[in-house]
Amino acid sequence: MTVIAYFVISLVLALLLFANKNKSLNNAMVALFVVLQCAFTYMSFMAKGENLLYFKMDSLGLLLLLVLTIVSIPALFHRYDYIYAETETPRTRGIYYGAMVLLVMALSMAYLSSHIAVTWIFVEITTLSASALVYHRRSAGSIEATWKYIFVCSISLVFVFIGILFLSIALGSVAETNLTYDSLTQIAPKLDTFWLKLAFVFIFSGYTAKFGLVPMYTAGIDAKDKAPTPAAGLFSSVLMNVGFVGVFRFYQILTHTQVQSWASHVMIISAVLSIFVATVYLLKVKNVKRMLAYSSIEHMGVVALGLAAGGIGYYAAILHLVLHTFAKSSLFMQIGHLYMVFKTKDIYQIGNYFTYNTPGAVFLLLAFVCVTAMPPSGLFVSEFLVFKSLFAANYIYVLVPVLIMLTFIIWALGKNIFKMLFTPVDGFDASNITKPSCVETVSQYILLLLTVYLGICPPDFFVNLINEAVQLLTL
Repeated sequence: MTVIAYFVISLVLALLLFANKNKSLNNAMVALFVVLQCAFTYMSFMAKGENLLYFKMDSLGLLLLLVLTIVSIPALFHRYDYIYAETETPRTRGIYYGAMVLLVMALSMAYLSSHIAVTWIFVEITTLSASALVYHRRSAGSIEATWKYIFVCSISLVFVFIGILFLSIALGSVAETNLTYDSLTQIAPKLDTFWLKLAFVFIFSGYTAKFGLVPMYTAGIDAKDKAPTPAAGLFSSVLMNVGFVGVFRFYQILTHTQVQSWASHVMIISAVLSIFVATVYLLKVKNVKRMLAYSSIEHMGVVALGLAAGGIGYYAAILHLVLHTFAKSSLFMQIGHLYMVFKTKDIYQIGNYFTYNTPGAVFLLLAFVCVTAMPPSGLFVSEFLVFKSLFAANYIYVLVPVLIMLTFIIWALGKNIFKMLFTPVDGFDASNITKPSCVETVSQYILLLLTVYLGICPPDFFVNLINEAVQLLTL
């Protein structure tokens, strides 16, 4: 009943935000949704382990729901009309906040879904809500990015649907069952191997549009570039997590079959290609938001490697996913402040940021350390564990080229970020710059601090949630 109430109230709030024209009422409804999101997260934890209709409060879903709630609060309160100096209308404001509420709601439901078709439905809702956010600025580039995002994601979800059909065929003569993950896991050894492999290829390929991996990674690049920065922060973190959930839930079924090793090799190929693509583009990228978008592809490649390697890699993959969410979402929000000062996303037109926004520049420097997995970043711990799992699984031929590519990525990110921080821009007029809010910068520091804290000295409940999630693959 809790899930239904959350879904209905969120949907009503989203519709009211779409229709509302009063700014004060708009802010009140956004605040009400934040309270609702926090209450739903708390009640979900209280119902841990329970099955509610087509939803199950398991450790993986609860962990990602908690992360989503933490990240969505600053994302909702970082005002898009404050970050972008543009004319605000009641219509654009309502669409923006309504779509944000719908996106967070759909992600929450997808994380907790216990049925493969229900997961597919809510992932589709994330595509619709995200599309409204990509189209926010109503420019020619936004229109192109929106249609590209809708097209690629729609094709990807068709792949997932075809994969579900192949999974139904794989059931063959198995006794009547439903398509919940628990039921499929129990009968996994009886499934037809050929159709199960075919189902995995389609489902995995389809979810890579959200996960940010080859072959469907292109969907998110333009979307993150054109969407308002707080929304782009969600696209590059919690929205990518839902792709991981889709892959993880199905891989959970395969770990109980002879197909697991084959599926792991498919994921390794995709992961290595994704890191390669990120390396190539990061070496020549000029747009700061696209730079961060390709950085996210690299990190999702590392997550996929950990999941495919197994062992300690399972734990490392989930840990890396969570820490990346905090680091990248906060970094995107700071890029919004950077845009406020320079009114451009061109790296070569941005420079000497320390002079104009010292708190933001310090944050950007610290975020560079965190996102490139340097100590004391928690991502250093998770990446080290991923590399350890690859070594233990005798994937040395994978580990070596990945390390080389990650070295190039660190150099490319460092070159661009240090240029933006310290190198003056010729002809830049600093007389009319807009000073970013120090209050908004505080939330970014908090998210970044979580990246360090949860990696270096994680609390017991956090470790237990990840370990319980790992058990879904090992039991």
